[in-house]
Amino acid sequence: MKVFVIGNVALDETLSIEDFPRPGASIFGAALSRDLGGKGANQAVAMGRTGLACIFVSAVGQGPRGQEVAQRLAQEPLEAELVALEGVATDISIVLMSGRGENAIITTREAASALTPEAAAAALARGMAGDLLVLQGNLNAAATLAALRTARAAGMRTAFNPSPLQPYFGTLWPLVDTVFLNEGEAEALGGVESLLAQGVGEIVLTLGAQGAELIRATERTRVPAHPCAVVDTTGAGDCFMAVALASAALRGTRLDARALEHAARAAAHTVGRAGTVAAFPNRAEMAAILAT
Repeated sequence: MKVFVIGNVALDETLSIEDFPRPGASIFGAALSRDLGGKGANQAVAMGRTGLACIFVSAVGQGPRGQEVAQRLAQEPLEAELVALEGVATDISIVLMSGRGENAIITTREAASALTPEAAAAALARGMAGDLLVLQGNLNAAATLAALRTARAAGMRTAFNPSPLQPYFGTLWPLVDTVFLNEGEAEALGGVESLLAQGVGEIVLTLGAQGAELIRATERTRVPAHPCAVVDTTGAGDCFMAVALASAALRGTRLDARALEHAARAAAHTVGRAGTVAAFPNRAEMAAILAT
């Protein structure tokens, strides 16, 4: 089985601040890290580290930032297919980390939104029945729909993280098997019952310190969060989604309580360290988590 992750990649610049600024304020900060990021890359890296065969497709610019992204991805256990676009800047994220461990993230999406529907569909040329497509909310509507329709025609399963929220998401639900989202996103999209009624097969609702819930039309499974000391929450949700999907895929089963428990352990590991993918469990740590 293969997983295809089509999404954004960025270089994350994390700054430590005492508290978030008010409009018009100038504050001091300290540089914490420069790391690979972007929701698509985060999920692909985490999946690759579980041992699942992962192909990551993303758009970058042709300048030094795009080259740095390629070099960093080459160090990860995945196959990166980067589409280098002329006249487009590689995306970046500015992560503001407060003294309380909370973060605010500003992400550009010039490269991600420029990925064409043709490129998104072509990325799945090797996709087969039983493979998995993973998407997030950074692509444009046409590219997202093209990927989902191509995957559905090939008999692939589809998983979607509707973040950042975009107006076109309502057209996607009949093509999505699994949705991962938090409480705020669920509310903005009309609630989990509405999503199920519109064709989504199952939903994983993340609840922060309260854990997560797997929701299907006829059943709900609640899993508690794994205890941890919070240092940096950046990327924890992406790691959770990736590990949950990988756990089930590697065991040849549907999402279940064990998959969410594995994901909770991986996410707890992530928030206990600074950085984005640098904070994710490495391959040995992932193996230990998945063995539980």
